[in-house]
Amino acid sequence: MPCNTFRMWVLGLLFTAAISFVNQFFYLRQTQISIGYSVVALMSLPLGHMMARVLPTDEVNFLGWKFSLNPGPFSVKEHILIGTMAAVNTNTAYAVDIVILQKLYYNAEKPFIAGLLLVFTTQVTGFAVAGALRKFLIRPAHMIWPSTLVTASLFRSLHASSNSPSDNGRMTRMRYFMLVTLGSFIYYWIPGFIFPTIGFISWICWINPDNVILSQLTGSNGLGIGTIALDWAAASYYIQPLVTPWFAQVNILVGFMIVVWVMVPWAYYSNLWNSQNFPILSASLYLNNGDPYNKSMILTNNILDEQKYLAYGPVRLDSFFALTYGVGFAGLMATVVHVILYNGEEMVARWKSARAENEDIHSRLMRVYPEVPDWWYLILFVLSLGFSLFTCIVWDYMPWWAVLLAMAIAMFFVLPVGIVQAVTNQQPGLNIVTEYVIGYMLPGHAIANVTFKTYGYIVNVQALTFTADLKLGHYMKIPPRVMFMAQIVSTLISGVINLATATWLIKSRPDICTPKGYPFTCRSTNTFYSASIIWGAIGPARVFGNLDGALYATVQWGFLVGAFLPIPFWYASRKFPDILWLKYVHWPVLLAATSNMPPALPYFYTNGLFLGFIFAFVLRRYRYDWWARYNYLTSAALDTGVAICGLIIFFCIQSWNGEMAYWWGNPEDGVYDHCPLGGGN
Repeated sequence: MPCNTFRMWVLGLLFTAAISFVNQFFYLRQTQISIGYSVVALMSLPLGHMMARVLPTDEVNFLGWKFSLNPGPFSVKEHILIGTMAAVNTNTAYAVDIVILQKLYYNAEKPFIAGLLLVFTTQVTGFAVAGALRKFLIRPAHMIWPSTLVTASLFRSLHASSNSPSDNGRMTRMRYFMLVTLGSFIYYWIPGFIFPTIGFISWICWINPDNVILSQLTGSNGLGIGTIALDWAAASYYIQPLVTPWFAQVNILVGFMIVVWVMVPWAYYSNLWNSQNFPILSASLYLNNGDPYNKSMILTNNILDEQKYLAYGPVRLDSFFALTYGVGFAGLMATVVHVILYNGEEMVARWKSARAENEDIHSRLMRVYPEVPDWWYLILFVLSLGFSLFTCIVWDYMPWWAVLLAMAIAMFFVLPVGIVQAVTNQQPGLNIVTEYVIGYMLPGHAIANVTFKTYGYIVNVQALTFTADLKLGHYMKIPPRVMFMAQIVSTLISGVINLATATWLIKSRPDICTPKGYPFTCRSTNTFYSASIIWGAIGPARVFGNLDGALYATVQWGFLVGAFLPIPFWYASRKFPDILWLKYVHWPVLLAATSNMPPALPYFYTNGLFLGFIFAFVLRRYRYDWWARYNYLTSAALDTGVAICGLIIFFCIQSWNGEMAYWWGNPEDGVYDHCPLGGGN
């Protein structure tokens, strides 16, 4: 079955470019959309079949490489490679945020080549590390990688459907996908351009919009109680309600309610940490009196000046932002303890199995394909490490020893974290660990902190992302060397496009990454910036420790609380096995519920969880046939329609300074929810 074909490379590169641009474009918008595997799989299938029908079968000689433009029917292996090339780039390059910070926040812009090398090295180094994991995370039968099984099922289903002569009178998946995409495209003109208020219906606040407490509790920029978002981009943010299993959504709901509707109001209205001097929900930084924190007053050449800091005053966070760090600490420890308790014995057994090379049928079948030599990965790692050192030293991102330490942290954790993910489908994040380490070792250096975090955290994430794709290729019998080349090429191309797109938007959009720049408000980047101040410019010792008026040391109890919480529920589930709900209490998911807040807003969660109840619970239970056939297609089609419409609105109207006429549903002051005090104090 052919896979390394002309049409695979054409479609793979086409979708790599398109997905890289679209996802980076929407990453900087108020509501984000991420186009992933399912959309590419559905859109590339008819294009692949079309090329198989219309391309000539003549053989072409290109630089000594002889190949046919059309070697036969479009195969599932070609399709998977196209999807993999695009899926490698579903998440935008993390290092792009560093480039944006330097340009917009620190006035320390570096040459484009510096940013490009930073993107390349952080993205590709993880791929080089993945080569060392094959023996332990890909070849053993016990390393199942549940998410790849879902993807493999999707591709098999699509090709079984496309080759089926009949759908038993039901609408074909492709026709359904196209119709829902069209409907989503048409509808998004309403919240995306004509009537933005429909995405921020804070109807309870309208009872008395001058009441500060009512506005804080019910406004879209507050806790969002009762706020309705008739906007798929907002409702699908983070939750992915049609994809996430219902038991996980229940855990998210409980965690969300505990943090947002119990802990935050208690902390704010009891004036914990002088909370009432600040908005109830914000990722911004403040002085004790509520004035915005001006970083220029404490930095000299973007490095902390201790005398200036003491004279200006310590940084203050709103209670919500501080509490989410404490919950994040708890979630990190809960993940470790949960995995040890619930999966510890299984993980040890699978580790032993990996060491014994207990191969499955897939490994034996893959022997017919030449394996990627270890020295390919070694050369790639040496080149990546060399360019990492060169980039960080020449453009003064961070010292050489910090590069080596970040790499060491990433590689130390990659195997245990990989085993956890391969077994449980959960990936503990290293962002807090890396911020802590460099924050104490190199305090006062904001750019060094985020750079260290990117190398330590993202190299680990990328290694496991690539490993998951290699496991998919393992299941679907994709030649390893073809997969290797497809991943490398797509990663390099997407890095260029991610950075070029962000650079173009920065130069072309006035007031980008500010409220005036709506819809390009850069919620994620603003949170990234705040973290650079907290962990880098000021440092954890002055925020969460005991130096210079640190106020938030108590949130570090989250580490101990998170380590304790899974224990009684694990014990109870073993003691009372007949109580089924105990088995579905998943503290890592519950505590990670608000990990995306900020930049996510509470009404994103409530609206997403309502859709999750309809699709993941009601339809799955009572209309399973429809759910099994169309549920994931619906999610992919809604994403696609919103993305296409958003791009057309921008390129055909907004980029030409076109605007919708101002009216109640599109107010001139930009307060779309008509609740101006929701973000006030």
